[in-house]
Amino acid sequence: MAGWIDPENRVLAKATALAGELADPVRLTALQLLAAEGPHTLTQLADAIGVSASRLGNHLGRLRASGLVAVERSGRHALYRVADAGLSGVLAALSRYAGADAAVNREPSPADIAHTCYDHAAGRLGVVVFSTLVERGALRPPDGRGDEVALGPDPTAFAELGVDPDAVAAGRRKRATACLDRTHRLPHLGGALGSAVLDALLERGLVRRRPEGRVLDVLDAGELTRLLPAFG
Repeated sequence: MAGWIDPENRVLAKATALAGELADPVRLTALQLLAAEGPHTLTQLADAIGVSASRLGNHLGRLRASGLVAVERSGRHALYRVADAGLSGVLAALSRYAGADAAVNREPSPADIAHTCYDHAAGRLGVVVFSTLVERGALRPPDGRGDEVALGPDPTAFAELGVDPDAVAAGRRKRATACLDRTHRLPHLGGALGSAVLDALLERGLVRRRPEGRVLDVLDAGELTRLLPAFG
């Protein structure tokens, strides 16, 4: 019988290989963005991460060789995407673990708790809104295969937040997107529905915009915790 650290064990070998690829901040961030927000071009990823295209290209080549990302053509562009939808769950669990550890060791700033990202809520508030909508079946979790998040079978959680998804006109923008939160490394809700949720929270007096900057002040933590138990 093989030992616990038998290098021929396929599960052990795959887990240790994945850990090695995730150990670099550029590769980890690239995978997190692709898993949450869907396919990106090399230039889009490089701009989002803040590294040169040549440096990122080397890391993407390594991720391709390890089978973690795939490349597909869209016209003249090469789009990078996660090769296995199951990777999204691994990355999310890693971010939740790291975030919980950070919360124990320092007091979160107001911006960590709630701020805006364009016209939608970000920070812990935005992340909890997104996770609640997914857990309750109002949204389907992102799998990295597309840049839009599909609605789920049960819109009740949206209704409790004061939003009717069918009444939100998307126009030229996407109805719902997953936007990777820079601080928490988990997705928050963007798109037309993300904007509508933030508007509803503002109208109900649960949060308030500060006159300057992007910080949102939480005015009724009790009601937010009732709507979003994980926020408390």
